[in-house]
Amino acid sequence: MASRRAFNIPNLLTYGRILCVPLIVLCFFFEGRLQSSDLARWSALFLFILASVTDYLDGYLARIWQQTSNIGKMLDPIADKLLVSACLLLLAADSDGTIAGWTLWAAIIILCREILVSGLREYLAALKVSVPVTQLAKWKTTLQMFAIAFLLAGPAGDKLVPYTTQMGIVLLWISAIVTLYTGYDYFRAGAKHIIDE
Repeated sequence: MASRRAFNIPNLLTYGRILCVPLIVLCFFFEGRLQSSDLARWSALFLFILASVTDYLDGYLARIWQQTSNIGKMLDPIADKLLVSACLLLLAADSDGTIAGWTLWAAIIILCREILVSGLREYLAALKVSVPVTQLAKWKTTLQMFAIAFLLAGPAGDKLVPYTTQMGIVLLWISAIVTLYTGYDYFRAGAKHIIDE
């Protein structure tokens, strides 16, 4: 029974999202080295959109089919963080310097917040304390996904729609600001459990 829940459709979608992470990175290595060609960018964008759609679908299907499971609850946020973190690092390292200069700070803010909140959740879980995901945190994830999609298209997207890269950078900064606020929200909610009475 447990193994059947582990391989239900919502969980399979989550596993697929995790599998997309190395595949997106491999797109930028088509030529045997890190090279952000147009083909690499469009391929990575296609996989990223596919992964982002599964992020919505797995939770939705798990709820309507009543197929929620512990492994799904654990892996869903991990899959999101892996996808966002890998893409941000890839875009910071790519040959076009899609994320560079001051924009690196937006990426660093997002990555640091994700690590800190994951640590907080792990600590609170040991105390049997649950910190629910807020609606703003869900919007934060959506903003991050849109920002990364624009940045993955980058210079290849600029050829079709001017200012694609700039739009991605603006969205990345907006999501970094929202990320800071939601991170503060989580720490405020967990502070009373962290500070020894």
